[in-house]
Amino acid sequence: MRILLKVGITAVALWAATALIHGITVTGDTAGRRALTLLGVAVIFGLVNALIKPIVKTIGCAFYILTLGLIGLVVNALLLWLTSELAERFELPFHVAGFWPAFWGAIVVGVVGWILHLVLGGDDD
Repeated sequence: MRILLKVGITAVALWAATALIHGITVTGDTAGRRALTLLGVAVIFGLVNALIKPIVKTIGCAFYILTLGLIGLVVNALLLWLTSELAERFELPFHVAGFWPAFWGAIVVGVVGWILHLVLGGDDD
């Protein structure tokens, strides 16, 4: 149940990024198609974060320390951009048009996801 909640939160956060950031788009014939696309992209984004982010953090530990964690913003942007590329390979109509939309989009996804996580109370035991 917790996984479904996290996927839903991520999908809503991705929707917020598409609404707020020029250069992040999701297309589809209907609202239902767009919602399913966002759910699919949320699953891909979750898998990318679960599999790749720990490796990058471990390898780049010195950069995290040197930049006081600010490199994390760049890493999150690159992971969102990678998610866009993977979504296109799965023929999901989700696109991030470059680094800067990915950068600002990752910030929006992080903040909206954090707020929704606080409101909905998903425990991380």
